[in-house]
Amino acid sequence: MDSDVITAYGYAPADKDTGVVKPKGKSQIRAHEGVVTLEPGSRKPSWLKVLSPGGPNYLRLKKMMRARSLHTVCEEAACPNIGECWEAGTATFMILGDVCTRACKYCGVAHGLPTELDRDEPRRVAQTVKKMDLEHVVITSVNRDELLDGGASIYAETIDRIIKSVPGCSVEVLIPDFKGDEVALKTVIEAGPAILGHNLETVERLHPEVRPGGRYWRSISYLGAVKRIDPRMLTKTGIILGMGEKPEEIRQAMADLRKAAVDILTLGQYLRPSPMHIPVVRWVSPEEFATWKQVGEDEFGFKHVESGPLVRSSYHAKEQAREVEAGGPGIIREVLEVDVPAPAEALPQLVQVELGRPSTQNGV
Repeated sequence: MDSDVITAYGYAPADKDTGVVKPKGKSQIRAHEGVVTLEPGSRKPSWLKVLSPGGPNYLRLKKMMRARSLHTVCEEAACPNIGECWEAGTATFMILGDVCTRACKYCGVAHGLPTELDRDEPRRVAQTVKKMDLEHVVITSVNRDELLDGGASIYAETIDRIIKSVPGCSVEVLIPDFKGDEVALKTVIEAGPAILGHNLETVERLHPEVRPGGRYWRSISYLGAVKRIDPRMLTKTGIILGMGEKPEEIRQAMADLRKAAVDILTLGQYLRPSPMHIPVVRWVSPEEFATWKQVGEDEFGFKHVESGPLVRSSYHAKEQAREVEAGGPGIIREVLEVDVPAPAEALPQLVQVELGRPSTQNGV
């Protein structure tokens, strides 16, 4: 993004209107010591090259998002599929603002201190979904660790308003871990999404450095708890390849996720958002992605694996919601690592705020 600011202290996108942006920290991680990584600006292989977006539907959708003061993870995380998906009339809405309380080393979304909570956002999202006449919509968010429920009530109200406003439209959510809060998880589940997703992002060895606000087993077990609460709900997660993981570690992550009975797995290539994010270790070939799809489905029993260099969490999401059937609970059913605080909880600048239950009496 042209407005990105690179400082000696890390990546800090500018022009964010929902919080005070802070640098993410430097890009070096201990796991990369002695590892040859790709230099910033390294030429991408042919399979990662996509046309710049700019079609009529893309421009119409972008104008609509701006007019309603809405955010999409497609833009904030610089998704390579934005042109394809927006031309098809689909987008992943990012609620709870555009400033995240966590500082993941791979993510292009801004990190800092949120300064406002937009309680009218669910209404505007549902209004936009209706105007777009969508059959399937994906809702994700930044982390809001300063909120006692992490923003779960806003998720629930958004789901409820979409379902009531656009009958027949299935809603998929890609949620944070809400610090392992099971009450927050139930709030989202009871709103009735078709798919509940939460991304693991990387293997266990890399997880503490790459995703310092999260916890490997908290993420896996949170998905396992979904199946205990509602065995009929489809669960989904994603792993990014190319950050230095080893083949045996990918297999172990698959095995761990299946212990939580996760139904759908997405695998995609890590693309470095800026020189201040961790570097890419390698480009993963389409052939290797195809092999991982076969391993995931045939060896580990995932209901569906969407695997490819440009795959992201919401890629082909509508087809997955229509065609994949949920499996029952797994071995892991209780939330783990709840007592390990996220970094934002220790920041004195963040005052935790409690949100009330969602109100839908005014309709859309």
